[in-house]
Amino acid sequence: MSDASVSIGTRPSLRDLANPTRFLRLVHLMLPWLVIITAALFAVGIWLSFAAPEDYQQGRTVRIMFIHVPAVWSAMFAYIVMVSSALGVLVWRHPLADVAARAAAPLGAGFTFLGLVTGSIWGKPMWGTWWVWDARLTSFLVLFIIYLGLIALWRAIEEPAVAAKPAAVFILVGGINIPIIKFSVDWWNTLHQPASVFKMDGPSLSPEFLWPLLVMAVAYSFAFLTMHLMAMRNEILRRRIRTLQITAARRAEHRGAPSQ
Repeated sequence: MSDASVSIGTRPSLRDLANPTRFLRLVHLMLPWLVIITAALFAVGIWLSFAAPEDYQQGRTVRIMFIHVPAVWSAMFAYIVMVSSALGVLVWRHPLADVAARAAAPLGAGFTFLGLVTGSIWGKPMWGTWWVWDARLTSFLVLFIIYLGLIALWRAIEEPAVAAKPAAVFILVGGINIPIIKFSVDWWNTLHQPASVFKMDGPSLSPEFLWPLLVMAVAYSFAFLTMHLMAMRNEILRRRIRTLQITAARRAEHRGAPSQ
């Protein structure tokens, strides 16, 4: 079946999108809309964040929550995307799985760093210190180290096909840390309060704080999706350029070889 028949006669399936050319075409169509939606969500979220009242205990510093909490969620979500991609590499051997994992790592590291910094800024007036070695903070710091380790691994192994499998195994092993981050406040005695949004009996946050938080969380999610697609596009193009360079170098070497 030709590309034209796929694009005109039927809706592209996940198998069709495994073709990098079709994927790049889809990204080209989606990115402008994603950028607009992301900007609109951030505009609404920021407006709601500043419109939220001061907390009776935390005062104005409660507004850090609207930056900090979505950053933490996004850092964990980025790693879940990488775990799914690692399974795609090892189990389903999807052509774009390694591309997706490699593109998500710097974004996840960025969100984790933002979560650590804003958490420290929030913790200083609340706890009287910038940092404590409690379970939630320590496990989240471990997540940042895992991200940096994966980025270093991909940089150390120049050939993407060679780096794909060890990176996928590393990702799956590091995935053990995600439930530790999530349930650390339930398993150990930490300074962090228990979950107040995702609870079996519903959120315990009041609506004036819950709505800005949810809108900002959706804005962060769209920001991650937008940047992830951009990074995947750049990674595909980078690999194509590398392939062309290797092919050109081999041809030049072949032409320069003495004839027998």
